[in-house]
Amino acid sequence: MDRKLKLVITIIGLLVFILLLWLAENYIDAFIKRILNVAAIYVILGVSLNLINGFTGQFSLGHAGFMALGAYASALLYMSPSLKAMNFFIQPIIWPLSEIEIPFFFALLIGGTVAAIAGFAVGAPCLRVGGDYLAIVTYGFAEIIRVILNNLQSITNGPLGLKGLPTYTNLYWSWGWALFTVFFIKKLVDSSYGRALKSIREDEVAAEAMGVNLFKHKTLAFVIGAFFAGIGGGLLGSLLMTIDPNSFNIALTFQIVMIVLLGGLGSITGSVVMGISVAFLMELLRFVESPMTIFGFTIPGIPGMRMLIFALILVITVIFFRRGLFGHKEFSWTWIFRSKGRNANESA
Repeated sequence: MDRKLKLVITIIGLLVFILLLWLAENYIDAFIKRILNVAAIYVILGVSLNLINGFTGQFSLGHAGFMALGAYASALLYMSPSLKAMNFFIQPIIWPLSEIEIPFFFALLIGGTVAAIAGFAVGAPCLRVGGDYLAIVTYGFAEIIRVILNNLQSITNGPLGLKGLPTYTNLYWSWGWALFTVFFIKKLVDSSYGRALKSIREDEVAAEAMGVNLFKHKTLAFVIGAFFAGIGGGLLGSLLMTIDPNSFNIALTFQIVMIVLLGGLGSITGSVVMGISVAFLMELLRFVESPMTIFGFTIPGIPGMRMLIFALILVITVIFFRRGLFGHKEFSWTWIFRSKGRNANESA
């Protein structure tokens, strides 16, 4: 397909998407709108983790920790001084955080930057190990962050968390960042850096022999993934209007890892599709945690049953689709029109 034609179709598709966003933001039910916001945040988190786990081949479990840093850093910057005073009633918040209030966009960027710095601080020493060791270290990092947030009473308000956050997050913010995340990481993986990351995933020894700086490229992937995780955490905090250290536990990490594994390690399209699917399934499956009567037998509601179902889906996917549902496949206009042309020729 001609490059100009691709560009025209992409622009038309983007305009249609913006129109759908406007219609959804102004006319759709508030409950569905909330799920769509969560879906966009899941897309950001899934795609950013896929850069680390899928394209670079490093198994990280620290995304929830980066989300927590981004959520707290951005919230403390866009909250008004009066709102901070209401939250920090046990122990006052430290100066100058008590007086700072900046626009949401810049607060998100700073939150993402804080997460990226943490990603570098963790990734630089820890990426010298790999496999299960890296997973254990990054999971330990996420737990350490949660413990620190619980104990920094004068900065994070400790276990009480932050309540009544302004609801800046809407479909424009969430899906705007989701589109930028997909665009940025797609351009990255298609560049020379992306080819180097993929070579590290396939064979680190061969990649290093060909002149790829393993430390530099691994750390780059970790920092970028952490940045977008921080952005996702900031958006999620503003959407939920409340954050506390326990919001960023292992269950959240499991959801993000599940999105990546189900969609396919190394597939941006898979992470997007599964991010949206998981957001809706999390709501559709709420009934399994409520009391049910089946054939005269009453089954009590069991909290956490949704995650059990997702775990079963993940096990089945790993057994029958080892590369995930999408493998390494990516969406493209060429693939769609080629498929249509092939079908037309076969029918003729």
